[in-house]
Amino acid sequence: MSSGEVKKQKSVRGVVTSAKMDKTRVVTVERMVKHPVVGKYIKKTTKFMFHDEKNASKLGDEVLITPTRPMSARKSFRLLSIVKEAKE
Repeated sequence: MSSGEVKKQKSVRGVVTSAKMDKTRVVTVERMVKHPVVGKYIKKTTKFMFHDEKNASKLGDEVLITPTRPMSARKSFRLLSIVKEAKE
C-alpha cells in the first residue's frame, strides 16, 4: 500500500438488540457458514457494540455499522446509517 491509498473498511449490517446505554448500542449480525464435513449451512450470530452519537437508532432497527478506532474496551464500531426502522 502506498501513502496515497486508503484502506476500504468492511461495513456490517445487523439488527439492534439492545438500546439501554447512552450513545452505545448492541447489534446482532447473522451469517451463514458451511459446515466443513456435513456440508449443511449453519446460522452463526455475532454481537458488536457500536457508537451512536445522537441516539438515533432504537431496538429492532436494521443498521449499517463500520469499524473505527476503539472507543472503549469493547466498542470499536460506529453507526453509518439506519437501513430500516423498526415496526412499532
